[in-house]
Amino acid sequence: MDSSGHQLHIFVFPYMAHGHMIPTVDLAKLFALRGLKATIITTPLNAPLISKTIQRTKGLTRRQPCSKNLLKCSSKSANLIALLLICSFHGLPMLLPNLGFQADKKQLPDGLRQDFDTDYSKLMSEIVESELKSFGIVVNSFYEVEPAYVDYYRKVLGRRAWPIGPVSLCNRGIEDKAQRGNEASISENECLKWLDSKKPNSVIYICFGSMVNFNASQLIEIARALEASKQEFIWAVRRDKKNQEDEEDWLPKGFEERMGGTGLIIRGWAPQVLILDHEAIGGFLTHCGWGSVLEVYITSGKPMVTWPVFADHFYNEKLVSEVLHIGVGVGVKEWVAVHGEHVKSEAIETAITEVMVSGQAEEMRRRARKLGEMARKAVEEGGSTYFNLNDLVEELRLPGIAPKIRAIKT
Repeated sequence: MDSSGHQLHIFVFPYMAHGHMIPTVDLAKLFALRGLKATIITTPLNAPLISKTIQRTKGLTRRQPCSKNLLKCSSKSANLIALLLICSFHGLPMLLPNLGFQADKKQLPDGLRQDFDTDYSKLMSEIVESELKSFGIVVNSFYEVEPAYVDYYRKVLGRRAWPIGPVSLCNRGIEDKAQRGNEASISENECLKWLDSKKPNSVIYICFGSMVNFNASQLIEIARALEASKQEFIWAVRRDKKNQEDEEDWLPKGFEERMGGTGLIIRGWAPQVLILDHEAIGGFLTHCGWGSVLEVYITSGKPMVTWPVFADHFYNEKLVSEVLHIGVGVGVKEWVAVHGEHVKSEAIETAITEVMVSGQAEEMRRRARKLGEMARKAVEEGGSTYFNLNDLVEELRLPGIAPKIRAIKT
C-alpha cells in the first residue's frame, strides 16, 4: 500500500513477440511479490501464451518490503519529479558509446545509418523522446555485470535507472522453467531424459529466438557444421515436419538418421531455461537477443557462440565477446534484417569447436560460472538487484509521486 492506503497498480505492456513477453511477465511477478498489483496488457491471441505462468503466481508468498533507504529517497527534490515511469523492458541492455568497444556502422539498423527517415528511425526517436521524459528506466540486468554503464547512465547523464535483473531468476521450480511463454514442443520429462544421458559440458544448444527466421540454405549450413564438429547438440528450430514421410528441404539428406542419439531437434518452442540449466550443456549458439544472453549468465557457466542478426544483437555480442570474454563469434559483420547474413558451415564449425573443446573453453566456462554466481547473489536478500527493486517500489510509494506520474501526458 502507498501512504494513502491505496494499493499501487503497475501496468506492463510488452512488445508483441514471445521472447519479449517472457521477461515482462517475470517483472510483473516480481512486483506482485512486493505487494503491488500488476496487470499485463496484451492481445487475446497472446494471452494464452502467458496464462499458465500467471495462474501459478496466485500462490506466491509476498516478500517484506525493505525500507532502509526510504528516508534518503523522501527528500523534497524527490517530490519535484513530475514525469512518467517508463519501463525499458523491450530487450535493450545498458550499453553506451565510448565505453570499451567500437561498433561498425554496418551493424546499425538501416534507419540509423541513413540520412532519410524510415518507420524504424521514427519509432527509435519516439522511444528516445519518451525515455527523456520518463521518471527513470527499469533494466533487466544487474549492476555487477556492467557497473561502468550503470554508473555512466546515473552519474554522467544524470538519469534514474534500476537494474533489477535477471528477472528470470524468479522462476525456481521445474514447471516455472519449462513453461515460460509459448507451450514447448517437447515435454520437460523427455527433454531432461535426453540431457541426463549425456556427459557434463558435452552438448551445445542452438536457438535463434522467436523472431529470427533463417532460410533453408542457411539451416543446411548449420546442420553441416554440427555434423562436422561431431558435437552432441539440441537444436530448436522454427520448422514443422508436415508428415513423417516428407523430405525436409532444410536438412541435408539423411541428417537425422546419421545423427541418431547425437542430436535432438526441437521443432518449435523449446524450454530454454530448463535446457540451459542442465549440466550437460557446455555451450550456447545464440542470436544474442538480450533475454537469451542474460539467461546464460544465470546458469552454471555456458560460453556462447555468437551470431547477431539485428536490433541490439551486435552490441550484446560486443559485451559477451569483448568485455566479458565468454563468447566466440561466427564472423557476422552486418545487420541483415530477420534472415541474417549467410554464414558458411566452416565458420560455424570453427566457432563451435572453440567454445566446446578448445583450450579456451574451460576458461570461458569459469568466467561464465562466476557471472552466474554474481547474478544469483544480486537477486538474493542483500544483493544489488534486491535493493534496487525495493528502492524502486518504496520510491513509487512516496507521497505525491504516483499522482504526478498519472498526470503526465505523453
